[in-house]
Amino acid sequence: MKSDQSGFTVINGTPIYFEQAGEGTPIVLLHGLGLSSRMWDAQFSHLAKHYHVTRYDLRGFGQSLPTSPTTFSHVEDLKALLDYLNIAHTHIMGLSLGGRIAIDFALKYPAHVNRLILVDSALGGFRFEEAWYEQINAILQLGQAGNIAMAKCSWLNHPLFVPILQGNVTTRQQFEQIAGDDAGWHWVNPGLEAPLKPSAATRLNSIKAKTLVIVGALDLPDFQQIAAVLAQQIPDVQKFELANTGHMANMENPELFNEIIINFLASP
Repeated sequence: MKSDQSGFTVINGTPIYFEQAGEGTPIVLLHGLGLSSRMWDAQFSHLAKHYHVTRYDLRGFGQSLPTSPTTFSHVEDLKALLDYLNIAHTHIMGLSLGGRIAIDFALKYPAHVNRLILVDSALGGFRFEEAWYEQINAILQLGQAGNIAMAKCSWLNHPLFVPILQGNVTTRQQFEQIAGDDAGWHWVNPGLEAPLKPSAATRLNSIKAKTLVIVGALDLPDFQQIAAVLAQQIPDVQKFELANTGHMANMENPELFNEIIINFLASP
């Protein structure tokens, strides 16, 4: 299977931007909140040497901007995109928000998932510490008041991103550019995503795919706890903690990250 291409397709009424490269077993990459598929630059070309890689901008991010605010499902968007690309079975790798979507997809469409890679993952139904909701609500208030620039700045300065912003200069600049290019649609139009019911947190033991959980040792306690829950409750799972690495594990430590991914996907 080989199809190097990029472009748009209309998925559930919204233009979705995607890119593909390489040949072999498919793998789909799902990005984090306030970012875009560009956060996978260090993985996209590397994985394309071994796999047929698809990355795309989730609805409301990057170049995938809805023309009007309507209720939607990231899971159903992913299913429709896979159908459009004629991908029947795939590995799925997601970071943070992308990890949460990957988990939900694996629960709703288990027959379409080969292996799961969950990186500093969020989790549907998980209750974060109150400080998390206070920070997110403050950003949402800025966005809904029309102050998108301040909302984006507040998100960029969230404690989640302290490690990457204090790390390698080139990586920091790349991250800042990706986050800075975000249109902020999701801050202006919150609450439109239809949640998976029952939530993933209540049925992780139903996940059938062989799963790798990766978490940065410097990530926030909430995400450390989620990683622990995933490792405890998903039946066929491995967990790897990256030392001296925060929430953006794939960007902060790309060489080791890529090695771990390749080894996991190649394992029996």
